[in-house]
Amino acid sequence: MSLEITNPVSVRGKKRIIFCDFDGTITENDNIVAIVRHFNPPGWEQIVDDVVSQRKSIREGVGEMFRLLPAARKKEVVEYAISNARIRAGFSDLLAYSEAHDIEFYVTSGGIDFFVYPLLAPFGIAEDHIYCNGSDFTGEQIEITWPHPCDGNCSNDCGMCKTTIIRRFPSEAYTRILIGDSVTDFEGAKLADVVFARSHLISKCKELGLPYNEFETFHDVIAVLKHEEDSH
Repeated sequence: MSLEITNPVSVRGKKRIIFCDFDGTITENDNIVAIVRHFNPPGWEQIVDDVVSQRKSIREGVGEMFRLLPAARKKEVVEYAISNARIRAGFSDLLAYSEAHDIEFYVTSGGIDFFVYPLLAPFGIAEDHIYCNGSDFTGEQIEITWPHPCDGNCSNDCGMCKTTIIRRFPSEAYTRILIGDSVTDFEGAKLADVVFARSHLISKCKELGLPYNEFETFHDVIAVLKHEEDSH
């Protein structure tokens, strides 16, 4: 991909901070969709379609999808999720670049703890820099838990509310960089100073008239960050 900077990263006078999605961003595929597609419970396709088209909230849709799966299959579900996921090229390089250039890095994921934490474990990211949803396998069906709900400024029923986290880092002090791909990133893209987008998030940015930088690997992200670093 050629370097075309459409959403420049300001570094002067502000600390840079990255909020990076997990499913379809850090990983090449959407793990939630991959899980339900693999186990193929009746009705899952309509739920996915309703979430992507925003007819259902993320919390409502993801909760419904996992309730289609029996908790007794926990071992199969967890093993499939972890073995099926592939980390997008350049992720470890982006972490190294961020550390070397004093860029705070947070994983803000609409994904679930039973696959997010194991897949991120090799990269040494502090747990308090990883936000995701929880899971409960104690009942008959899998229940998703929501430890990071929307604050009073968000009524989108996000489940794991990215804008709530972003607002903790005021724009007066931070250049807020969002990296994402899909519906869980739509609201965060409206708040971020800089957006790196792929897949559904590109379409949404175009629809909303938001500037963005397209990426395919994290090397594309690093290239833009380096270009801006060199230009200041």
